[in-house]
Amino acid sequence: MSRIGKVPIEVPDSVEINLQGQTLTVKGPKGELTREFGDYVDINVEEDSLVVTRRDDSRDSRGHHGLVRSLISNMVHGAEKGYKRTLLINGVGYRAETYGDFIRFDLGYSHPIMFELPEAVSVEIDRQTKVTLESADNELLGQVAAKIRALRKPEPYKGKGIRYSDEVIRRKAGKAGA
Repeated sequence: MSRIGKVPIEVPDSVEINLQGQTLTVKGPKGELTREFGDYVDINVEEDSLVVTRRDDSRDSRGHHGLVRSLISNMVHGAEKGYKRTLLINGVGYRAETYGDFIRFDLGYSHPIMFELPEAVSVEIDRQTKVTLESADNELLGQVAAKIRALRKPEPYKGKGIRYSDEVIRRKAGKAGA
């Protein structure tokens, strides 16, 4: 039995659950999330919790048991409280500004980069070097943050680039001067 999959998911009062077949819709103060799950597991709605059970002991069912439970748990948490990811921009002249649904990045290239944000993700920029992304969808938020970081990955010699706020860049010594 999966250690993660067997734990029931507590559903707070502010979150509404709707299960139709294998399609789960979670609605809360931060947004509405919908996801369809495969036929490997059964999702049961009880009074104030959700329980994920696998249909049989096949390899696929065992593999999906904990995964589906974690995905549902992320949906409930996201709909209730939301998720936040912070990126820091380091480098002389490197900065970010918002333009409607776009973020303009000046990252030392010969041109500015216009990055379009999905509707479900909101952004707040502080001092042009701290980008805070918020969303109810944890998966989408991580994907957007990874794409922004990939625009200019942090380099180990001077530490210039875009990094996550909790990321530690291992610095290297440069060439020894003569």
